[in-house]
Amino acid sequence: MSDTTGTERAPLGVRLLAAVQQEPDWPTLTEERLIAYREAANRRAGSRFLRPITGFPASGVEIRWQELVLADRVVRIRVYRPRTATSPLPLIVHVHGGAVVGTAAQCDWANSHFAAHLPAVVVSVEHRLIDPRTPLTAAVDDDWDVLTQVRGHAADWGIDPDRIAVAGESGGALISALTAIRARDAGLPLRAQVLVNPVTDVSESAFDHPSMTRYPHTPTLHVDKLRWIFPLAAAGSEARAVSPRYADATGLAPALVVVPVLDPLADHGRRYVERLREFGTPARLSEHPGAPHAFLALPGLVPQARAARAAILGFLRERLAAHPAVEPAEQG
Repeated sequence: MSDTTGTERAPLGVRLLAAVQQEPDWPTLTEERLIAYREAANRRAGSRFLRPITGFPASGVEIRWQELVLADRVVRIRVYRPRTATSPLPLIVHVHGGAVVGTAAQCDWANSHFAAHLPAVVVSVEHRLIDPRTPLTAAVDDDWDVLTQVRGHAADWGIDPDRIAVAGESGGALISALTAIRARDAGLPLRAQVLVNPVTDVSESAFDHPSMTRYPHTPTLHVDKLRWIFPLAAAGSEARAVSPRYADATGLAPALVVVPVLDPLADHGRRYVERLREFGTPARLSEHPGAPHAFLALPGLVPQARAARAAILGFLRERLAAHPAVEPAEQG
């Protein structure tokens, strides 16, 4: 099977890595096999031995796991804090990609650099993963409750409660986009949202985009996987109600949407930028030709990851400054 249907091909290292990892046959995957696959994949993703692929963390940043005690549950978080920066710092609440699989540790490269070079405190949420018993709304609740808990104890965390951004990749970007909508509805001001190769629609219309038919079988994402995940994500909800693509986008935090071109989900990001701009929300689109889905977590294999990280840093510096400039609604 080819890795795309167009003339473009993902980097050789990405193709080799995908061949070695042997992703499961998603349409026939049982819950028991999902759990086994998830545990093995997350051990690999967080392994120090994969640092040449997933990237080495920035120096001068403390990285640690922590358990955040909420009213009805405990959520594990991964905290990135610069060792020498002066408080209070901006806060970035981050969500890793994967949806049914994934761990915050796979994002150490980007998150540690954001913490070091903004500087900022980055809190990555180890949310409940989607499966036949756990819908997307549970993950969104985890992200939201971590955000409000940390913000509510800003002094203890050494963060500025008025300088907060949300960020995420793939399914994590979907969770972050829904969190940004929830923040708007709750009157909680966010400075920014950063959505990297985002899912923005889990309804059947999610597949009605040229990028889905042009790149259906790439090394880092297959449409078969999306067709299996999206009904699980929307379980218990009307699919469009958990799809930012159909939300009222009025008054949301300014967005940076990062799109790798060799991605079935590329048009999800592009159309969401159009949606945000339609409602007057400032939105920037940062496209990366030659990059596949999940490229920000593969800097050792995909050189475009560094350009994406630089674009995100530049955007967050502007938005999380003490006195951010007024941003126009439309930027390319």
